Amino acid sequence: MSEQKDFFRMMAKAAFSNPFGSERPEIDRLILGESEPMREFEHMEDLIERLDAHLLELGNPKRFVGKREKDPDAEAVAVSILFKVFHEYKDSFDRLIEKQISVGDESCRAPDAFECMRKLQEYGFKKKEACRYTGIFYQIRRAFYFISKGLIGESSSMRKLRTRLWDNVFTHDIAWYVHDLWDRMEDFSTLLLGETGTGKGAAAAAIGRAGFIPFDPQRQKFEESFTSAFVAINLSQYPETLIESELFGHRRGSFTGAVDEHDGIFARCSPHGSIFLDEIGDVSVPVQIKLLQVLQDRTFSPVGSHDVIRFEGRVIAATNKSLDNLRREGNFRDDFFYRLCSDVITVPCLRERIREMPRELDLLTNHLLRRITGGEPRIPAVELLNSNLRKEYPWPGNVRELEQAIRRIILTGSYEGDGKACGQRANSLAQTLEVGGLTAKELVEKYCFDLYQASGSYGEVARRTGLDWRTVKKYVIEQSEKI
Repeated sequence: MSEQKDFFRMMAKAAFSNPFGSERPEIDRLILGESEPMREFEHMEDLIERLDAHLLELGNPKRFVGKREKDPDAEAVAVSILFKVFHEYKDSFDRLIEKQISVGDESCRAPDAFECMRKLQEYGFKKKEACRYTGIFYQIRRAFYFISKGLIGESSSMRKLRTRLWDNVFTHDIAWYVHDLWDRMEDFSTLLLGETGTGKGAAAAAIGRAGFIPFDPQRQKFEESFTSAFVAINLSQYPETLIESELFGHRRGSFTGAVDEHDGIFARCSPHGSIFLDEIGDVSVPVQIKLLQVLQDRTFSPVGSHDVIRFEGRVIAATNKSLDNLRREGNFRDDFFYRLCSDVITVPCLRERIREMPRELDLLTNHLLRRITGGEPRIPAVELLNSNLRKEYPWPGNVRELEQAIRRIILTGSYEGDGKACGQRANSLAQTLEVGGLTAKELVEKYCFDLYQASGSYGEVARRTGLDWRTVKKYVIEQSEKI
């Protein structure tokens, strides 16, 4: 009996672990008694088979579901049952995701989700609970789908990013989320930082399309499509005179040219949705104050109206600017920053990813090439990039530049890189030394950076310079951020 309790406790731990984290493969290895490290989800069929056998030994697992709130061991069995049912229907949820993407904003019928709910009821979950867990199952598959497909890469920084995004959706401990927070995430705002072109929009979309959406058993549909639950606005593209209207809407006649009523982005966001405010670092202080009021009071009024409208969605914001500098200069309010920063996630630049894992460029190039061509292409994009560009090319435009580089290769057969960036990088140290334009610290930073580009090792740079490797790493990162 003790062995059985340990098994279900480990299964519950596996069920609630982050699928992108390093802990999950180790839990699976311990459950299956494997001696060697396992890859992610390598033996899932064996895991389910072992779970089925243990549930069969219990005789009537339904009795554990009813007393799970007072008994931790019964809770572990109940979570294991959820794990089993989830995996029975996860392929159905994946098909529903693909179908919903093709259909768009009209919520698709989901008869398999209804069957999933019924299966949970057969195991002893009350109808309301079964309905909620069905919604969470669908949410889990959407989060996995959009995080894994939208943010590919095997470098350590990308693995960390995927892990952080999962935690952003489900919290650091999904047990907290399942029991207490599944319908209370609107107050958890997110701030995405990173250079232009790194993929902040994809990260925001992964969060925004993975929110909880209730299941309606009468209609056998989820209450809305996840495609309409995520709405985005690029704040830098609107002049100061129009940005409030785009955010909060306006009433007819509220200003010159307002011939019709207009719903802003906050009005278009559903209670289960998320708003993505891109380029948040570009908005003026008066607009920041109005956005701060929405975040504090969860209400807003359209321009030219005294109506008070409640906002129930979640806010995701992003910028490629240094908020530390903006705050220091008085161009970004501290109170606004503190309302946005429930979670602050930095999306890594491409040169950092390549520095961590040189073959990251090849993996990403092939992925983008397949997406552009719609299949397995015969275009030697990787070979041409490697022959056209020097090894330490800094990719100033990041993934966005790489995608356009691939398109240029398809059109012209070559890509020579950003000439301005290449010129700046090639001549920066020598030319700046000639004119005496470096402080001692800047000189050491640039020298460490160049040595690292040549050797690829913090330890080697530390050996050559006589510096501590942690200091070397700090200088290299600081210098790379300036390029």
